[in-house]
Amino acid sequence: MGTGVSVDWKILMREIDVKIITENIKEMCISVNHRLSDDMEEAMRGAAKKESCGRGREVLDILCKNLEVAGQEQIPICQDTGMAVVFLETGQDVHLTGGDLTEAVNEGVRQGYEEGYLRKSVVSDPVIRDNTGDNTPAVIHTEIVPGDRVKITLAPKGFGSENMSRIHMLKPADGIEGIKEAVLRTVKEAGPNACPPFVVGVGIGGDFEKCAILAKKALLRKVGEKNADRPEYVGALERELLEEINKTGIGPAGLGGDTTALGVNIEVFPTHIAGLPVAVSICCHVNRHETRVL
Repeated sequence: MGTGVSVDWKILMREIDVKIITENIKEMCISVNHRLSDDMEEAMRGAAKKESCGRGREVLDILCKNLEVAGQEQIPICQDTGMAVVFLETGQDVHLTGGDLTEAVNEGVRQGYEEGYLRKSVVSDPVIRDNTGDNTPAVIHTEIVPGDRVKITLAPKGFGSENMSRIHMLKPADGIEGIKEAVLRTVKEAGPNACPPFVVGVGIGGDFEKCAILAKKALLRKVGEKNADRPEYVGALERELLEEINKTGIGPAGLGGDTTALGVNIEVFPTHIAGLPVAVSICCHVNRHETRVL
């Protein structure tokens, strides 16, 4: 039975024109390719001071100088400006107007990579290999959340490190030791090919695709940042894996040293009784990401 009360939903919903999303993504594409987040830059400079291997320290000093030049001259930190990965958290009290959201995101990427003179690395078909010419389409992950805001996180991912990322469908009996072995094996196989020092994102749980998204999301967390909501074992596992990875001696640029990884970030999710999915997303020292809330 109706209440007889007429509700104007437009009054209750916050409207955001998708053109605003396009504009922000354009700006983010340019800025994120020219400057690392503060936590990443701090971790890099801290590693350079602590590195005991002369060759490794020299590489880290060069990488730090590269960050300075990129910021001052407004040129990309790395020539591989990545495939754009966009995480969108849209409040359920938001009404998006003015066009299609996916098209708006891709238009922002298109404008950002063209106006920022960034390398276009996306091909329209994985076999035919014709370049799209504007770095679109982006990989877009959307989530509906409470509230009336839109949270945009842009994380361009280069493929030197992306190619070395792996998914391991473990058995529950493999447990913590199996997880550690899978992560360490992935890092050792990556070696110099993924441009160390790395940030290692690990996703545990969910299913085949969920653990991969968790691993990619883990790269967005600040290096060394703790998450009080996670089980206690997660923090201990992050610290142990970071120590073991740095004992491999792969070092900066794979030339040897103490600093193979700057951080290990783990995200977990419930899973099926029969499985233990583990994804490892390797990211090079150019761990680019930026977040804006509209």
